[in-house]
Amino acid sequence: MTDAPPPEAPLPYRPNVGIALFNAAGLVFAGTAVNAGPEVVVAGHEWQMPQGGIDADEDIEAAARRELWEETGIADVSLLAVTADWWPYEFPPYGGRRHKLSAFRGQTQRWAALRFEGDEAAIDLTRPPPGCVVEFTSWAWVPLASLPARVMPHKRANYEKVVEAFGRFAAA
Repeated sequence: MTDAPPPEAPLPYRPNVGIALFNAAGLVFAGTAVNAGPEVVVAGHEWQMPQGGIDADEDIEAAARRELWEETGIADVSLLAVTADWWPYEFPPYGGRRHKLSAFRGQTQRWAALRFEGDEAAIDLTRPPPGCVVEFTSWAWVPLASLPARVMPHKRANYEKVVEAFGRFAAA
């Protein structure tokens, strides 16, 4: 009798922070996402809020501020709230070339609600800092409640939770 090999361990989730950036009118920043490995963008569902990995020993607010700045150039914000729980989501099936996210089954997120306090002229999607890539091709201020229907299907459940958690900051 031979021993069967141990079952393959599932890939881990990548710790991630999502950012719901509200303007003074209660609308949130959303951008049209660029394909990034297993984060496959589905036509008609290209919109998402900024998000990104959390560095080791980085707190959620610091990660949210860093990711927002890296992806949009936005630095003038104040903290409104942070979710207490981690919300995982799975990547959809992916058969493309190896990507930095290929080592993960999905991401587990905490979300930060921030208030935009700057000048929209400072928003720049085209010049990320060295070592970062362009994440969005365009952006708009949109109603928070509209986003679950506009995002990639594999992220929809988390966006519904964001609407519930941060709806109090949104335009009526």
